Amino acid sequence: MQFVIDPAHPSLPGHFPGNPIVPGVVLLDRVVEAIEAEAGPLHGVRLPQVKFLQPLRPGEAARVELDGAAPRWRFRVMRDDVLLASGDLVAGDAS
Repeated sequence: MQFVIDPAHPSLPGHFPGNPIVPGVVLLDRVVEAIEAEAGPLHGVRLPQVKFLQPLRPGEAARVELDGAAPRWRFRVMRDDVLLASGDLVAGDAS
């Protein structure tokens, strides 16, 4: 799933003034959206492992790449060929 975070997004003014970067929670929201687009609504989501490696700036294009299937997915957030974030998402009661 491709996405761009609008420079007017309400989370940006405080993250960081004069040098905004997209907060990690906004990236994770896009990960959940990508999974829900494939698998339907998720309930009881856990993120046992997440790494943020590079920043995403407002207005830059990025994409979510997924591996796996319900209830466990491995994700990557990419900007071109640069890995921005990666991790695991588990839905429901799965361990």
